[in-house]
Amino acid sequence: MTTAAFAAPPIDVSPAEWHTRCELAALYRVIAHFRMTDMIDTHITARVAGEPNRFLINRYGVLFKDMRASDLIKIDHDGKRCDNAVAVSDRDVNAAGFTIHSAIHHARPDLNYVIHTHTAAGIGVSAQEEGLLPISQHALKFYGCLSYHDYEGIALDLGERERLVRDLGSNRAMILRNHGLLVGGPSAAEAFHEIYFLEAACKAQIQAQAGGAKLRVPPEAVCRKTAAQYVDDAADAINQLAWAAALRLIDEDYRA
Repeated sequence: MTTAAFAAPPIDVSPAEWHTRCELAALYRVIAHFRMTDMIDTHITARVAGEPNRFLINRYGVLFKDMRASDLIKIDHDGKRCDNAVAVSDRDVNAAGFTIHSAIHHARPDLNYVIHTHTAAGIGVSAQEEGLLPISQHALKFYGCLSYHDYEGIALDLGERERLVRDLGSNRAMILRNHGLLVGGPSAAEAFHEIYFLEAACKAQIQAQAGGAKLRVPPEAVCRKTAAQYVDDAADAINQLAWAAALRLIDEDYRA
C-alpha cells in the first residue's frame, strides 16, 4: 500500500512514519482476525522508516483487534521512548517484548517487521523434540531455513538477545522452544506471509498427529524443490496480493 492510501499524519509524525504506523496497526488487526493472539501478550514491531535504530511496538494492554496507528510507541534499541506521546504508565512497553524484538531489529536490518505469537499450535510444536515436521506443503516452505531457540524463561534478561540473534542466523523464521513462534520480513506483507504459513504448518502437524496414523514424509528432493518454489520471482507479488486481501478483512479505523 502507498502512503497516499492512509489518512494525513499528525503534525509531529512524518508521512513515512505514519505509513509504517498504519501498516503495523493493520498487521495487529489481521493477526487478531486469524486468532493468533494471546490477550495482551506477544508483540509485533516495525522499524521506523528513515530511523534505523528506532522501532514501533504496541502500547501494552491494547488488544490486537483494537490497535490503531496512534496506539503504537516509538522506542530505540535501548528501550528509551522517542515519541511525544504522554506515557500512561511505566508499563507502556512490555519488557519481554522489548528484549526479543530489539534483538532482532538491531541485528537484522533486513527484517523491518517482526512478529511473535503464542498460539496453541505454535506452542504445541515448539514443545516437540523434532520441531516442525516436513509433512505439509505449508511446512515445506520452511524446509532447511527454520531456526530454533531453547527456552530460557520469560525473556526479561537482556543477555538473551545475543543468543536469540545467534540462533536465528540468516533465517526469517524461528521456533522458540516451549514458547511460540517468531518471524520477520522486510515488509508487513512478507512478515504476514511468514507467520500465516508457519502457523498453518503447526496446526496441520498437531491435527495430523492427533489422528494417530503413521505420518508420510515426502522424499528429500521433493522437500528441497518445494522450499525453492516458495522463493521464486513471483513470491513478492503473491505476498502483496495476500496482504491486500487480508486488509479487506479488517475495519479501516486502524488508521486513526
